[in-house]
Amino acid sequence: MSNSAINFKHIQKTFGAETIIENLSFEVEAGEFITILGSSGSGKTTTLKMVNRLVEPDSGVIEINGQNIEQINLIELRRKIGYVVQQIGLFPHLTVEKNIATVPELLGWDKTKTQSRVKELMELVKLPYEEYSDRHPNQLSGGQQQRIGVARALAANPQIMLLDEPFGAVDAITRKELQKQIKLIHQELNGKTFLFVTHDINEAFYLGDKVMIMDKGKISQYDTPKNIIKNPETEFVKDLLDTIYEEESLWRMLK
Repeated sequence: MSNSAINFKHIQKTFGAETIIENLSFEVEAGEFITILGSSGSGKTTTLKMVNRLVEPDSGVIEINGQNIEQINLIELRRKIGYVVQQIGLFPHLTVEKNIATVPELLGWDKTKTQSRVKELMELVKLPYEEYSDRHPNQLSGGQQQRIGVARALAANPQIMLLDEPFGAVDAITRKELQKQIKLIHQELNGKTFLFVTHDINEAFYLGDKVMIMDKGKISQYDTPKNIIKNPETEFVKDLLDTIYEEESLWRMLK
């Protein structure tokens, strides 16, 4: 029996005369953490946005848990999917608690259940409820705001999380800490599927159970980090790996 959470079948997408995605097929199993790596224009964000139908493909089929997403009510589909972007988009006039509670309140959860969920999620992202619940976004650091963004996306307990370069706007030290935390969150949430877009090769290989490397709307390689490093399948992948080796060489020279 298939354990597929996301399945792309021969997806094509063009914008005007430009082909962004060309005959894209891949499968993500439930509970996997998949990173999508590529340079600007590779199609990685477009691929992510097609999962929750922010972008519609021109042809092909996308399935969530074995069901064609075109046959799922759009509101119902998006309730099953958490979405985190680089521009976090917290509501500035609402407290941290109210920001996280946005979707549960829209779904009509009672106050006790909603507050319990908010406390649980704030504990998960390491921002204690007693200390942070009454703060507003402008009273938080960039890294803290991003963690609240993750908590808000998880509030309705979605089975799939889409993350589009969520740590791209924070400093390097904060980014490393957030990477560790998101990896731990995925492990603690046993069974949830994460799709994480990045242009940072180190981030992709650190976080991903598998890495999907995209180039010009196609998959160059889709495998575990270990297998990609051992057996790069295309020149594009080899060139990506060379950038890591060059950085390592530079740091060795400077020691």
